[in-house]
Formats: sequence, C-alpha cells, structure tokens
Amino acid sequence: MSADLGLLLVGMLGIGFLAQWLAWRVRLPAILFLLLAGILMGPVVGALQPDRLLGPLLFPIVSLAVSLILFEGSLTLRFSELREIGCVVRGLVTYGAVIAVFLLAIAAHYLAGLSWQVALLFGALTCVTGPTVIAPMLRTVRPNARIANTLRWEGIVIDPLGALFAVLVFEAIASHQQGRTVGVFLAVLASGTVVGLVAAWLLAFFLRRQMIPEYLQNYAALVMVLLAFSLSNAITHESGLLTVTIMGIALGNMRDVHIDDILDFKENLTTLLVSSLFILLAARLTWPLPGHVLWSGVAIFVVAQLVVRPLTVAIATVGSALSWRERALIGWVAPRGIVAAAVSAVFALRLGELGMPGAAQLVPLVFLIIIGTVLLQSATARPLARWLKVAEPDPTGVLIYGADAAARQVARALVDAGFRVVIADEQWQGIRLARMEGLTTFYGHPATTYAERHLDLSGIGRLLAMSANRERNALACVYYRQEFGRGRVYRLLVEDTHQAHERTQLGGHLLAPALFDAAMTHERFEERLAEGWTIKSTRLTTTFDWPHFIEQYGSNTVLLFGVEEKGALRIASVKRELEPRPGWLVAALVPPQPLRPSN
Repeated sequence: MSADLGLLLVGMLGIGFLAQWLAWRVRLPAILFLLLAGILMGPVVGALQPDRLLGPLLFPIVSLAVSLILFEGSLTLRFSELREIGCVVRGLVTYGAVIAVFLLAIAAHYLAGLSWQVALLFGALTCVTGPTVIAPMLRTVRPNARIANTLRWEGIVIDPLGALFAVLVFEAIASHQQGRTVGVFLAVLASGTVVGLVAAWLLAFFLRRQMIPEYLQNYAALVMVLLAFSLSNAITHESGLLTVTIMGIALGNMRDVHIDDILDFKENLTTLLVSSLFILLAARLTWPLPGHVLWSGVAIFVVAQLVVRPLTVAIATVGSALSWRERALIGWVAPRGIVAAAVSAVFALRLGELGMPGAAQLVPLVFLIIIGTVLLQSATARPLARWLKVAEPDPTGVLIYGADAAARQVARALVDAGFRVVIADEQWQGIRLARMEGLTTFYGHPATTYAERHLDLSGIGRLLAMSANRERNALACVYYRQEFGRGRVYRLLVEDTHQAHERTQLGGHLLAPALFDAAMTHERFEERLAEGWTIKSTRLTTTFDWPHFIEQYGSNTVLLFGVEEKGALRIASVKRELEPRPGWLVAALVPPQPLRPSN
C-alpha cells in the first residue's frame, strides 16, 4: 500500500511538472493544464482519490499550502507601488474590485441559488486576476504598452488585496455560522493582524541583524510562516489565513530587509505547491458536473465576462487617458488564477464542516470561471486586439543585457534608428548612466522571476547579450531563445574563441550567434571606444553605397546592424553576414578619422 501511495504521489508531481512545462511551451497559463490533469486523474480515470488517499490529513495539508501561497502573493505588494501605478489601476483594484465583488455575488445568488453569504465569498474569490495567468496571456496578445502595463499591474496588486478581502469575508461568514458575536469577529481580525505583524517584525529583526545565515534564511521564513499560521489558529479559530496575509504585506513593505532570496524561494515553492494542489483539488470534483451546477456556472461566467468586467472597467477608467479601444480590450481580459482556485478549496472544505448550505457548489463554480476565462480569452484576446487596432505589430524592439559603454552606445544607435530598446543589468552603475542618457532601463537580470512580472517586453523581439559576464550572457540567451526564437538571440563574445581553452568553453546548446564578427569581443569593443572609435549611422544611396562607406572609414570598420528600406532590422553576426544595399540605414563602429588639413 505504501509503495502504491508513494508511486501515486510521485506521479502527481511528475504530471504537475509536465503541465507546467506544456504551459511554458505553448505560452498559456499553467493553471489550465493543471486543472485538466486533475480532472483526468480524478473523476475521469479514477486513479487519484484525494479524500481516500489523505483522509484526515487533506484539510491540514491544503490549509498549510494555501497559507504559503497567500504569504508569497502578499509579499509582493508594495504600498509605494500603489502611488505609482496610476489612477486606472488604483480604480480597478479598489472601488472597481468592490463593484465586481457585489456584481458577481448577485449573479451567483440569482443564477446558482447560493445564499448571500456564500455568494459574497464567491464574488470575493473571483474578482481577482494574477501575474501567473496574466503574464503568459500578455505575451501572446501583445497589446500596446498602456494596456499591458495596466493589466500587469492590476494582476500584481489585486492578488494580495483580493486574497485579504476574501479572507475577511470568510471570517465574517464563519463567525456568523457558528453563532459568534460581532465582538468575536473583531477579535479574529485583531488576533490575525497582531500575530501577523509580530511574526513579520521578528523575522525582519533576525534578518536585519544577520542572526540567521543566508543558507538558513529561506528555511527560517518557511518555519515562521507556518508557525504564525498555526499559532494564530490556536489563539483564535480561523484567523491563520489572515495572519499570513498580513505578515507578507508587512514584511514586504519593511525597509532595510533583504527578502529577494526569500521571495525567490517562496516563488519556487509556490510553483510546486500550486502544481500539486490544483491537481489534488481538481481530482475531488464530480465529473461530469451535475446539470444545474454546470449550467449555472456557465451562466455566471457569461455574466462575468460580458457584464461585470466591462462595467467595472468602464467605471474605473472614467476620466482616464485610455481610448475606448484600449478600455474595450482591458474589459475583455481578466483571467482568474491561483488565489481563486486555491483559496476557494480550503474555504469550501471549512464551510462544509460548518454545514453551510451551498459550500459544495463553491469550488466547481470557481473552477468553471477559471477554465472559461482562460480558454475564451486565450483564444480571442489576440484577434480582438488586432481588430481594435491596439495590438503591437510584429515585435521589432531590442532587449540589451548589459549597461556598460559598449551596450549603451549600441542602444543609442538603435534608438536613433527608431527602435524601442530596453537595457537590463543588475549592475546599478551602468543602469544609472543609461538612465542619465535617456535610455529605457530595467534594473535586474532579465531571466528572473522578478523580470517576468516587471520587465515590460511590449514590442520587444530580439536580445543582444552584451554584458562582460559570459555565463550570465548564456543564461539570458537560453531563457529568451524560447521567448523570441533561436534566430533573434545574439551574444557579444567575452573572450577570443580561438584563444579560449576548450575546458572553459560553454556547450553549443548554451550559445547564440556571436555579434558583429568573430574578432569582436566585449573587451575589444570597450577598448576601441576608449581609443576614440564611434558608432556612425548613414543612409546608403546609389552614389554612396557600402563599398564607398568602407573606403571612407577604413577596412577595419565593424558593421553593427542595418535597417532595410521597409524598416526591417538586420543584426550583424557571424551567422549572417550582411550585405547592405542602397536605401539601407547602416550603423558601424568606425575608427577616429584623421584631421584633414585646412586649405
């Protein structure tokens, strides 16, 4: 029996990985494949029966997993960002979210017959989107920058705020269902808030004073979150989820607390938990769903898609600079994600224990909203964006990794040629200089989870890895090869390949075509700039073609890129030797010209 149990658990983890990998390959939210995998393993095939498999451990395991998911989500909320995101996003995540909650609750009450209490909880759960579902969809839809920024920031900010609101609604329902007074409910709020703040302060105290070695900080954070969750529940029943949400928000907004490593660890752990949890929860569904649940769920989805979201966006964007076309696309795109699925399951289990009518319908209705929004919007958002004329054309912009002199000079030449350029680097000095030169920058490595959430790739379709670190260049190339395509990722050599020892050369699968020519390295580029070489851009004509350009500036001129008459960008590399033609705009690194004697 134990061997079968172990094999089943490992198989569930393996299927979760395959679902995540498939989502990465086809650029769709992973939640869709995870839910479908759970339905196939559970009610369809019958191989996975969570209640029989875990028994009384099911609810504690789900509760602890959800507490970590909520903590990770709330850890990303920065109050300072609320002031920077603009009035549109503030409207969407504040009064717009409240309007959506009540409209969804009304739909759930009248269409599914849920009590007002459960319907309000349903509205709180399904009003949120999230980065894990928005980011893949934006890469496929490729809307203009204003739409992309609005949707991305909405997902980032509303995730923890929506979770907090859902927890508060649940606490109110649980208190009322158990016959508690308003004072007991306020005690739950007070207990959750105090324990959360104290836990955040204690963890920050140890981190600030470096009382925990770096390799144990993630472990300490994990223990602190689970301890705070369990301790809060022991002090005041049902306050644990509120505690971890408050703890994450408080810790994420404290100054002088380095939480990047903890956040990375929690994101990786959340990926594992979400993959397993969604399969586990979807396997508990009854499939096919009862007719009244299925049709009421479809009706609620239609109302949410065609009425609630457009109306919410219309109200939240009153007086904004967005055009009606941009509002229309924002009003169409609102896929539900992690918070809705995970939190609804633990709430449904708890409400079921309390004997709350309609608790059993909560999870299937939420899952229908998730599946419906992801499927419909993934299939229709890109054509709709094109029809509304708010989609970016084929991406022609360039992401440059590296912010030293060579990268900045190439970036400036590309910007002057009319291309959108973003410079990314984790070295602050180079980023500071790039910003002073008026270039668009991203502070951080472009192949991180933080970059997935915050790096705006609207209109970007190429990568030039030009940092002085060979391994980090290779990482960026491997990461963006899937994003942009193998033929749109390049690297600047860091050392001469003829002189490099074979023991230090990276494998071919880690490499990308070398930029400019085989003799050009990062060090050589920097040296030539220091010697007075400059980047010269010229429009070729029939009377001044490329041979004339070489004749004027010298045979050691290095061609960097060319722009065809129709605007297509051609990057010079060892894989493709360019042959500039009349009408092209060419940019080349040229030596300093000798002073001509005056007449």
